[in-house]
Amino acid sequence: MFNKILIANRGEIACRVIKTARKMGIKTVAVYSEADKDALHVDLADEAVCIGPAASKESYLVMDKIIAACKQTGAQAVHPGYGFLSENAEFSRRLEEEGIKFIGPKHYSVGKMGDKIESKKLALEARVNTIPGYNEAISGPDEAVKIAQGIGYPVMIKASAGGGGKGLRVAFNDKEAHEGFSSCVSEAKNAFGDDRVFIEKYVLEPRHIEIQVLGDSFGNYVYLNERDCSIQRRHQKVIEEAPSPFVDQAMRKAMGEQAVALARAVQYESAGTVEFVVGADKSFYFLEMNTRLQVEHPVTELITGVDLVELMIRVAYGEKLPLTQTRGNPRPGPGRYRRLRRRRNLDVLRLHDRQADRSRRHTRAGNLPHARRAERLRHPRHFVEHPVPGCADAAPALPVRQLQYRLHRRGIPEGLRRLDGAAR
Repeated sequence: MFNKILIANRGEIACRVIKTARKMGIKTVAVYSEADKDALHVDLADEAVCIGPAASKESYLVMDKIIAACKQTGAQAVHPGYGFLSENAEFSRRLEEEGIKFIGPKHYSVGKMGDKIESKKLALEARVNTIPGYNEAISGPDEAVKIAQGIGYPVMIKASAGGGGKGLRVAFNDKEAHEGFSSCVSEAKNAFGDDRVFIEKYVLEPRHIEIQVLGDSFGNYVYLNERDCSIQRRHQKVIEEAPSPFVDQAMRKAMGEQAVALARAVQYESAGTVEFVVGADKSFYFLEMNTRLQVEHPVTELITGVDLVELMIRVAYGEKLPLTQTRGNPRPGPGRYRRLRRRRNLDVLRLHDRQADRSRRHTRAGNLPHARRAERLRHPRHFVEHPVPGCADAAPALPVRQLQYRLHRRGIPEGLRRLDGAAR
């Protein structure tokens, strides 16, 4: 097993990885910008290296600095967390060239799934359900209108490199398709440096349901059931719930098997998420694959008892997955996860979990999330206020935008009441 790993991230996810690494007896290295010198993840890690100014483009996004920190500290592997360089195929490739393990999928898997147009083609080849549409780059708004007419309104215009709700428009007629294409191209170019756009059928009354998958270098794959992320605001997830109240066992199995088929098609190694859009008739279609750990991964951990970060580390080291697929639910392999083995006859879906992202809103600014510095935090269960570590010296460039809570084994009304009180 690795003796030391570096976490190329900050904040909650860096602390999360450190927690598992400590449990496994692995030393950790934190990297931080000048603005994050008093951050909690810096205190928790065994070592810490400053990698530059507050701006992420001068620190957390600079591959050379991350690699130099690995060499300086002797870190054998890098966990990217989420965001920053976590889905950067070039970063994964460069680490491999330097003899440093990337705790995530191989660069070729990241590259194939990072392009929405190419990933759709791969999904078709893997016999995964895909939304009817035009999966080639479109040259102009007039062509976009013709394609939309052929598919049939409503349609969704999407940026190939898009994400987080950016580069996304819904059109119900020719005028909206023409205008939506132009604005989508402009937004995609500014946000991602890639102005390629494609069009697909818009599913009415959609639900957004994603499947957690795991793969190793020995060709073993499992799916760890679903997370329902249908409650969104401006195409940003607000509540993630597992199990989904909409999904039955047959549907869960079908979606899981297709997610695994796609992971196998790209030789995926590590934890990943395959996202589907689901219609009111329970038809489901592939959206995209996130080649990293998701923000909402604890929801899956709480209903299955599986530590996803630990499995990512073990797979990166070259170990086999200790889980097998049985009746659609993960089952621990011999000699591993004893706590789960004692409960092997318990349906893991009896547990229920939700995670919610509560954004502060400023109604006079068009009801958009209002970025501000968090100085005190009231726990949603006990309503006890705690000071936020490092807040006194925190730079204005790093506001706390969201407070996350996980509501485990609680009724939905009670959980939302606690959440509402905690974020006031």
